[in-house]
Amino acid sequence: MGRLLALIFGILTVVLVAAGLVQRSATAPAATPDGAVQSMFGNVKARDWKGAYSYVASSSNVSPEAFIRNLAGSNGSLRTYSQLDSVNTRVLHESDNEATVRTELKYATAVGPSYETRDLKVVKDDAAWKVQWPAEKEVSVPPQVIPVNYLRWDIVWRGAGDDWGAQNVENPNCRILSMNAVEREGGLIIMGEVVNEDTVPAFITVGAVLTDNNGRDVAEESSFDKVSHVLLPKEVSPYRIDFPGIKKSEVKSLRMTHNWMLVPASADPVIGVLHQRIEKDMAGRPVLKGELLNESGQTVSIPHVLATFYDNSGKVIWVSDAYSDQALLPQTPQPFSVALRDDLAANVHTYRVTVNQYSLNREN
Repeated sequence: MGRLLALIFGILTVVLVAAGLVQRSATAPAATPDGAVQSMFGNVKARDWKGAYSYVASSSNVSPEAFIRNLAGSNGSLRTYSQLDSVNTRVLHESDNEATVRTELKYATAVGPSYETRDLKVVKDDAAWKVQWPAEKEVSVPPQVIPVNYLRWDIVWRGAGDDWGAQNVENPNCRILSMNAVEREGGLIIMGEVVNEDTVPAFITVGAVLTDNNGRDVAEESSFDKVSHVLLPKEVSPYRIDFPGIKKSEVKSLRMTHNWMLVPASADPVIGVLHQRIEKDMAGRPVLKGELLNESGQTVSIPHVLATFYDNSGKVIWVSDAYSDQALLPQTPQPFSVALRDDLAANVHTYRVTVNQYSLNREN
């Protein structure tokens, strides 16, 4: 999985660099607040950082390097493998000298679209509108010693010269704990939980095959990234399988598919989940928010948050996920937000958050 992601990210990086080389700067003064925001992000989209920075107000007190780092990403984060796809703006407030512009950004990434909403302050600067870009304090991890005491599993497989009758290491015992089929978002969604019941780590895949009223297999899908593929002993992961455009009435039965494989793994880095709560975002939609804390001494390049929502009977009623576009530095809290469907928020009794991770210097 790590090598596949590395290949995808590498290809996307080449594409992004090429896109930046063929674009030209557009730095005409902005006559309106939303024009300033659109022009700035237009240059970001073209990866013309000098042109984009020209629309930043001098009162921002943000250096070009910090501005670029904030928008282009660092430490191998998901933002470094992203391309700004579209920008929608709406003026919330405007006076003669300042305005607030709500900006909705859509990024194309190697793992699907990523969305971000910012309320940007725009001010008159030398008779032109410019964006007052918020200065973000750069995190500096202090020198320290972090004890390494995590569990690790290595595997010694039977070699080519070993006795042909020698028994190899057996695959782990895993089990699908639950399955719930619902019709949502214009399609059929299968969700539930899977557990590694063994004392060794497992790489898991979960899928489903749909059968129509005539007994024919009509669709097959897998959970792809809406599952924790590597499960340590006794760990539980949610899964979600989407069948777009298929109605529940069109399906007579479904057949779950799965595969469990033994893999080397370690329990590090440990990522803690803090201050979880459900609240409304800027658009008034329910979201699960909290903070991630990387308790190890190594940087986690791409954190992936999986949230499982349960009703009052303990049934899985929704599985949602979100990738963080910023890297997790050691011992440094970072906020996360995962979307929750409006029509399900009132039925949520409990929830559980698990975190996958991909790092440039790790294979699992």
